[in-house]
Amino acid sequence: MSPFTTRRATTVRTLAGTILAAALIVPAATACSSTSAAHTTAAATPTTPDAQGTAAPATTTGAHRTTAPPASPRATAPATTAKPKSPVRTQSLVDGSTAEVQEVGAQHYVAKIVHNGDVLATLETNDSDAGLDANDMFVVLSLDGQVHSWMGGGNQGPGTFKLAGGWTAKVTKIGDLRYRAQIIGNDNSVDGTLESNQHDAGGVANGVYIVLTAGGEISAHL
Repeated sequence: MSPFTTRRATTVRTLAGTILAAALIVPAATACSSTSAAHTTAAATPTTPDAQGTAAPATTTGAHRTTAPPASPRATAPATTAKPKSPVRTQSLVDGSTAEVQEVGAQHYVAKIVHNGDVLATLETNDSDAGLDANDMFVVLSLDGQVHSWMGGGNQGPGTFKLAGGWTAKVTKIGDLRYRAQIIGNDNSVDGTLESNQHDAGGVANGVYIVLTAGGEISAHL
């Protein structure tokens, strides 16, 4: 089983727009005329020419009728698919400091290491686990937002070292502040790789937490 969790695609968010419609109210022309002693009224009857040019009377009649105005247009409320931020979850670390963890996306977490109100360091998973050496306290933040910390147990590379859980790490220097650790199983197969490039790296291998520092030190904890 690989010590690294597979990546997950991010979601795309959309925002529906607001559609407004305008209406034009046109009052109908009306006319009243006296026709008898009963004082009945009738609407003016305009004529329109037919196809042969003969004027044809309109059929609409009534007493002072007006066209009812159309309904007022309604604005459509915009829909939103934005994911709200998750609440901050706190967890105590082995040196007495606290990790404040918050989910910011799919397999994307941020953990702030806080001591006496001061943020000492920040870990962030972005499609991969994250690790840190904080004054000989090693911390791993996994892709599922879990935090694991322990003290000491580091080995300085380059070299080959036995790790917790039966793993073996072969650490090589590949550049300035850049090291690579091959995680080797019992059958001598390379089951995973950690690489530190100007900053520490971390991973999880079958429940074993591993940190490789930018200076080539590696430590693991079960």
